[in-house]
Order: sequence, then C-alpha cells, then structure tokens
Amino acid sequence: MRTIWLSGAEWLAILRTGLGLWWLESWRHKDRKGWFERGTGIAWAADVAGKHRWGVVRTGFRRVVEPRPKLIAYVVVYAELALGLGLVTGFLTPIALIAGLLLNLLYLVLMIHDWAEQGQNAMMALISLVALFAMAWQTWSLDAAFGLFL
Repeated sequence: MRTIWLSGAEWLAILRTGLGLWWLESWRHKDRKGWFERGTGIAWAADVAGKHRWGVVRTGFRRVVEPRPKLIAYVVVYAELALGLGLVTGFLTPIALIAGLLLNLLYLVLMIHDWAEQGQNAMMALISLVALFAMAWQTWSLDAAFGLFL
C-alpha cells in the first residue's frame, strides 16, 4: 500500500483516534445533569420511539428502556465516554469498534426519520467498520504496546 507522508497503519491510527475524539465530543456536549436528574435524553428517545414506524422499535423501547430509564441513561452516556477513551488510547480497540458500531446502528434505527443525525451515525459506523477490518490498533495504541489482538 502506497501512502503519502505516513504509513497506511499510521493513517488508520489517525482515523481510529479521530473516531474516538468524535465519541468524546458526543459525551462532552451531553447535558449530563439533564440526562441523569431530569431524564431528558431518555424522554426524547421515548418520544422518537413512540412515533416510530417500525413496531419492533416501539416494543423494544417499551420493554428494554422504559422500565429502567435512569440505568439506560448512564449506560448511553458512559458508553460514549468509554468508546472515546478506548479508541483514542487504542485500548481494547476491537471491542470499542464493535460496541461503537452497534451503538451507531442502534441510533440509526431509532432516528430513522431524523436525517440531520443520520449522516453522523452512518459515517461513524463506516469508520468503525474500516478501522475494525483494517485492524487499526496495530500502531500508536496501548493494544500494540501490550501485544493485544495482534
């Protein structure tokens, strides 16, 4: 593989790090007090799920999220933080990439009508897939330093 300036593995490490920074920004801009104390994030998602054209989304939300809104709020918010930290540092990278891909796909399905968000989720999912199949943890990562997933 021929590349300019850096090696292919180094460009993939930059892509992985950029995706991690994107997750960290998603975590940073969340109103955590609103999510945890007032339930704003889950209330918004409940509104979206309640109007969803696919019954499986409405049913799944009612069964999984509605009985435990506070727990799910913590899971969503801190999953974004963990994904960001894992990808930026390159620690447990394949796990972070798969988890991030699944979270983006969940967001894509939930917000199927909100095209403003779809571009971000689609691009993050695509980057996760490329980074996963290209093994973007081989360079500039704690995984490489510890000899993990090689």
